[in-house]
Amino acid sequence: MRPLDLNSDLGERDTPEGRALDAEMMPLLSSVNIACGGHAGSLDLMRQTARLAAEHGVAIGAHPGFEDRDTFGRTERRLVPERITALVTDQVSALRDVLRTEGLPLRHVKPHGALYNMAARDPDVAEAVIRAVRSLDASLALYALAGSVLMQTAQAAGLCVVREAFADRAYHADGRLVSRSEPGAVLSDPDAVRHRLRELLQGTVTSIEGSPVHVQADSLCLHADTAGGVALARLIRRELESAGVPIAAPCHAP
Repeated sequence: MRPLDLNSDLGERDTPEGRALDAEMMPLLSSVNIACGGHAGSLDLMRQTARLAAEHGVAIGAHPGFEDRDTFGRTERRLVPERITALVTDQVSALRDVLRTEGLPLRHVKPHGALYNMAARDPDVAEAVIRAVRSLDASLALYALAGSVLMQTAQAAGLCVVREAFADRAYHADGRLVSRSEPGAVLSDPDAVRHRLRELLQGTVTSIEGSPVHVQADSLCLHADTAGGVALARLIRRELESAGVPIAAPCHAP
């Protein structure tokens, strides 16, 4: 059976509770996306999170986002493409520099929040993100919403693309994620998450409009910042292991 990656966005909360949550989530993962100073994170927290990932053999990626801590990088910002390329380059470079001091490799990049969603549908934003990744290291993998503009554009550019899906999020009929501002956007009921996971393993999910959406995924995102997120992550991992699905980081990550 084809391996599936499990990733999560960590290093986003520099509090005792946040670090404890990261410590609970990390052993469940094969890849981690570390906040690198835009929507969240600091050099010290990057270092701590990277060391925790190394302890558990988890592949490390950068998680750049809009520089907007007030809304946690979830508010869309209309920046010129050159500014988007610059912010992604700066943030990924900051994490890469930290990793070099720790003797750890950077394996991938995954945009955060509003930047992720804009790149999923807007060719100009997608191109801006891709330019940053290619300029830093064309061998880096790029995480993108399965079926999105970012996925298609990055594949055409020759990048290693990791197609991402969500077992705890609702989908529209066109493959977009339902906005977190809408009711029912985030699935928190274990039975609903289990059902969504089984749909994803079959390659088709049911949209909120009721129509099927084809979703071919290489990685599932596990959210640590939602209510009961760690428990749902454990449920997802157990379900995959029971189904005999190998869990491993994608592309060239160890």
